[in-house]
Amino acid sequence: MATTTQSPDAEQVESRLGNPKSGRGGGRDLGPGGGNFKVLGDPRSAPARTGIWVGLAAITMSFAAFTSALLVRQSTSTSDWHHLTIPGIVFVNTFVLLASSLTLEIARKRIATSFRNKDRDRSRPMLWLVVTLLLGLMFVAGQSTAWLRLRAEGLYLATNPNSSFFYVLTAMHAVHVLGGLGGLTRVILKLRGPAPSLRRSTLDATAYYWHFMGILWVYVLLIVWTRL
Repeated sequence: MATTTQSPDAEQVESRLGNPKSGRGGGRDLGPGGGNFKVLGDPRSAPARTGIWVGLAAITMSFAAFTSALLVRQSTSTSDWHHLTIPGIVFVNTFVLLASSLTLEIARKRIATSFRNKDRDRSRPMLWLVVTLLLGLMFVAGQSTAWLRLRAEGLYLATNPNSSFFYVLTAMHAVHVLGGLGGLTRVILKLRGPAPSLRRSTLDATAYYWHFMGILWVYVLLIVWTRL
């Protein structure tokens, strides 16, 4: 009679992710029993990752459309095209936002270490998440300062095409950054408490979105600097 045996690889996978037939679950949360954070299974990870990439693609398309409109407007008429002097705070904002990506990555590593070692003290990863959140708020506040400085110079949304595109591009980006701040707040809330409910897919999706905001801002800054 033919018999079937389970391969060593399959046994290793089950030992790390948990056998669903055993009632121990499939490693949904970030708190494994000595498992590796990077290989933990999460039944919701695939939809979450798909959703975040679809969202980032939509954001990319919207900014590409505005960039195309800017280039067309600039090429069709230059009589009312007056180049802007970018407020210095904008470059400070760039450093702040990029620094927040670094602190978020530090937080992710701290979270992985904390749960892998079953460490109940999550103060260090929480601290880095809070620092990331504060840096994001500083970025939005800095953008508000840049808009106020332009207004002080008499440059409003409808003053000329350059100021219009500056306000629209930077405001759109700031709105999306606020969405990222909401995601970071959600991660912090899920990490708090004696029984954290934070999932790897939630943390990864938030991190992907936040890093994308940094890359997108560098792109917006280049457009503003070279075209406006």
